[in-house]
Amino acid sequence: MSSPSPPAPSRGQRAARARAIACVTGSAGFFAVAAAAVKALQGALPLSEVVLFRNLLALPAMLVLAHWTTAGGLRAALRTRYPARHAERLIGGLMGMYGSFYGYVHLPLATVTALNFTMPLFLTALSVMLLRETVGWRRLVVVLAGFGGVLIMLQPGGGGPLHLGAVGAVLAGALGWAYAMVSIRRMGEAGEAGITIVLWFAIGAALVAGIASIPVWVWPTPGQWGLLLVVGIVSVAAQLLMTAAYRSADTTVVAPFEYSAILWTTALGVLLWGEVPDGWDLVGFLVLVGAGLAIWRMEVSAR
Repeated sequence: MSSPSPPAPSRGQRAARARAIACVTGSAGFFAVAAAAVKALQGALPLSEVVLFRNLLALPAMLVLAHWTTAGGLRAALRTRYPARHAERLIGGLMGMYGSFYGYVHLPLATVTALNFTMPLFLTALSVMLLRETVGWRRLVVVLAGFGGVLIMLQPGGGGPLHLGAVGAVLAGALGWAYAMVSIRRMGEAGEAGITIVLWFAIGAALVAGIASIPVWVWPTPGQWGLLLVVGIVSVAAQLLMTAAYRSADTTVVAPFEYSAILWTTALGVLLWGEVPDGWDLVGFLVLVGAGLAIWRMEVSAR
């Protein structure tokens, strides 16, 4: 006897899903604009300065949000019982940010975005090592296929034009993001509030990057100040939209639309720098996105 089909979503549920999809797609677009602003700096400023302003400019909005959305205000939002976990999340997040920002300078925008989508693949591997999760053969095949997509983008044996050092930096950054996600998962399971996790990362990243900037400081020009403002302010808008998306609908509805980031970064890369992906790039993009969606689907099915 077949199981009854789930009830059709109500008009309100459909509207909430539509808002969530619009928010996550808009968030991906804003993140793409922030990435383009980093690329437009052309490496003229040390990476630590870019990371500093990316987090420092976001802090005021985060502090206000924490004060108004947390019972007990800002002091309660800053209270934590897991400083070691926050340190782990900070290390992973900084690896991800430095790796991505270095990649934006030396690689096409869409390529960096695609390489960052190896994060779910690294997360699967780290979940086995750090969380003692079991990974079946299907998931292992998907992970290997995803990294095969990276090899396709590198055009092995074909003298591909990609900056291998930058590719390595972005992949190391994706590993860092995955490590940060493991730390976030552990804190979430222990009951740590999301605003506390986000706030302590922004504070810690600004402090670390600020200290690292002192010996290499370069005063930005007026144009560079404008680009730094874009990086900071647009990133906050992207984070707020992403949060609104996941509050409005289930992860099963929202998560696949995060991959719209490749469309945004490809469009910006073509329009601003003439970065037209070739056939190998497109095949690699498709393999990576397909692997990421397959991992996501397996996660959903396992719940």
